[in-house]
Formats: sequence, C-alpha cells, structure tokens
Amino acid sequence: MKGIRIDDGDTNRRRALLLGYALSISFALLQLAASWLLAASTADSPRQVASDAVPDGAVILFRHAIAPGGGDPAGFRLGDCATQRNLDAQGRKQARRIGEQLRWKGVPVTAVWASQWCRTKETAALAFPQLKVVEQPAFNSFFADRSKADGQTAQARALLQGWRGPGVLAVITHQVNIAALTEVSPSSGEGIVVRPAHDGLFVVGRVPPPAGAGP
Repeated sequence: MKGIRIDDGDTNRRRALLLGYALSISFALLQLAASWLLAASTADSPRQVASDAVPDGAVILFRHAIAPGGGDPAGFRLGDCATQRNLDAQGRKQARRIGEQLRWKGVPVTAVWASQWCRTKETAALAFPQLKVVEQPAFNSFFADRSKADGQTAQARALLQGWRGPGVLAVITHQVNIAALTEVSPSSGEGIVVRPAHDGLFVVGRVPPPAGAGP
C-alpha cells in the first residue's frame, strides 16, 4: 500500500510564514502598547518648548533660582533678606543664565514681575538687569499659610489674564503659586509658559532650567 507523501519543504515554508505573521502582529501590538503608555505618561505634562518658540503675548512663570532649603526660617520678615531663605552662588549663576538664554534665543521679555520675597526679586534682577522689576504681592509665597492660597491665586490669575503684551511677561514667583495656577510643579529656575485668555490661563509648554548653572 502506498503511503501519503509529505513535502517537508512546503510544510516548513508554511511554518515560516505563519511564524513571520505572528511576529509581525506581536511587534505591532508592542508598538501600540508603548504608544499608549507614552501618551498616558505625558498627557498631564506640558511639553518642553524651545525658548525661541515662546509666543508674543505669553507669560513665563518662573520659579526662583536655586535657594537651598525649604520654606523660610523662623522669624521670617518681609523686607529683611537676613531672615529669609536666599539664593546661593549656584542660584545667582542660574538666575543670570535664565536671562542669558532668553536673550540669546531672542525672546522679547518686555516686563518683569516678582513676589516680594528676596529670592524672587534677586532672581528677577539678575536675569533681567535691563528691566524694572515690579513687585506683585499676589505672587507672594503662601507655603507657610495655605489659607491665603485661594485668594492670592485668584488675584494672580486676574493679573495674568490682563496681560496682552507686547512681548513676553516674566513672573518670578514660587513653586506653590505656580502649581496652584497651572497644576504643574516646576523645579528651581524652570519656567512654565502660559497663554492668558479671558476664560483662563492655558499652559502651552515649559522652559527647562538653564544648563551649565552649577558652581
């Protein structure tokens, strides 16, 4: 009796094709999963923007430059820098670099506001020595008294919504204030770019802390 002839070559080719299809589908699924994970991880984080991409009429909310420690010492007094947490040498260098990188990129900063804390005013003065620094109490830190958060944030938002340029407004303030306004917590020397509108503030990106700001 004749047996059934099996063509091993055809069988192997079929197996190879099936394996290839399976690998292709697996790779496609992995790519899709990776894209979902990336989207989920970045959905709530504004993208970094090149400094020269900051649009006219925008506001950059800068956290003050490096000031070692947290909060302020006991006995803090407004207007007395000796009682406050201040910039160190690294922070002063970082503050200068904030302004240098914006000028080098051609960002037209035309106005500078700061809280009444010494570390924000010094950051502003070092970053933008050619401009007058305007103190704005609405941007004072409420780290030590959270009962002021809602009122000050509403005042700050109203001030920012009134900005229409020309040029870019730089505001030097504190982490808690920026987080309350934007739901983004910046690092020292980092800027959050917002577009003011009559119906709110819209985060459009972030300017990372300047490189090379170490001692």
